[in-house]
Amino acid sequence: MTEPSLIDTAADEAVTLTSELLRIDSTNTGDPDTLVGEREAAEYVAEKLTEVGYEIEYVESGGKNRHNVITRLAGADPGRGALLIHGHLDVVPADASEWSVHPFSGAIQDDYVWGRGAVDMKDMVGMTLALARHYKRNGIVPPRDLIFAFVADEEAGGKFGAQWLVDHRPELFEGATEAISEVGGFSITLKDNVRAYLIETAEKGIRWMKLRVRGTAGHGSMIHRDNAVTKLSEAVARLGNHRFPLVMSPSVREFLDGVTEITGWDFPDDDIEGAVAKLGNISRMIGATLRDTANPTMLTAGYKSNVIPSVAEAAVDCRILPGRIEAFNRELDEILGPDIEKEWMELPPVETTFDGALVDAMTAAVLAEDPGARTLPYMLSGGTDAKAFQQLGIRNFGFAPLQLPADLDFSALFHGVDERVPVDALKFGTRVLDRFLRAS
Repeated sequence: MTEPSLIDTAADEAVTLTSELLRIDSTNTGDPDTLVGEREAAEYVAEKLTEVGYEIEYVESGGKNRHNVITRLAGADPGRGALLIHGHLDVVPADASEWSVHPFSGAIQDDYVWGRGAVDMKDMVGMTLALARHYKRNGIVPPRDLIFAFVADEEAGGKFGAQWLVDHRPELFEGATEAISEVGGFSITLKDNVRAYLIETAEKGIRWMKLRVRGTAGHGSMIHRDNAVTKLSEAVARLGNHRFPLVMSPSVREFLDGVTEITGWDFPDDDIEGAVAKLGNISRMIGATLRDTANPTMLTAGYKSNVIPSVAEAAVDCRILPGRIEAFNRELDEILGPDIEKEWMELPPVETTFDGALVDAMTAAVLAEDPGARTLPYMLSGGTDAKAFQQLGIRNFGFAPLQLPADLDFSALFHGVDERVPVDALKFGTRVLDRFLRAS
């Protein structure tokens, strides 16, 4: 029987580490009174790093149980810009009653690793941690410094994670010029079983907005012309039903051109959304990068059924294309009118080009493990901690490689029920990341 190679051992460990990380409840509700926090996960990561000889920075970022772990592996050429590999330790909530397995079981069954965070993003954390340990154990020196960052609070905007570190501890990322993280490098299967691996080069901006209307309080049995609930409901309906204009960003056009080259499918400008539907499950994500969106998510008003409240509020999740902020604001004002109070938390768009030595290294690493595949850029409809790290002048990519089954609805797993990642995909991703990190 052939002895497993060192990288195969690291790939096996990535599966184990991912499973163990998924057993740790690091739920981030965004509410200080109900969140669990990342402390236990951060302590786990810190132990795994120090066990093999790393010196770490264990950073408490001000909130209850909000912890971050950062370490650096020296490269052969300290004069080159460092590469940042970052991953978040928090996960969104999960209702165990809806799941086939317990969301914090980390179960390995049916060729998958199951649990909340399996794809968002404890899979990448597990692969990264396994490789960091592999390099230290075996004296492997990468071409340039590697900065490994395991951070808190990504699911609520990074206030106690990446953004806090950028604001208060930027020296931890000194010399970093490029970064990789989540939601990129995964495969989609196109015509004739050709796989394309999507590398994130852009992501929409985030605006989590609260709308507020004030009216006249009164008894529910009376006639009221100044009802805050009515005025707010009408405004929210206008916004929720509004279709922002179609905008073809460079990263989206390059992605569609690449799909055309592979498949021969056309994406005509006069029916771009209909054509994108051909992409199957991934069409939801790609379709959301053709326009700005503003989706109402919560309504709050009143305290008794026969009392007309003086204030009504709504939450709206806005996602804005690069270069569209000013135009979005103008449309927002036209839709809502002058009587709606607005306040928000905003994170900027991210965009870079699909070129350069780092992209070449990603492509070469993928092709070495999956000959005949293609790599394509794409825009993420959501957001990541890249929004914070770009403030340090770092060029950001999503590259957490996974070779996925053709029939897996990958995009539905993010924040979804029965979140899981294929075991073989984790092993594949570890091998690809190893090739990439040793060549970049």
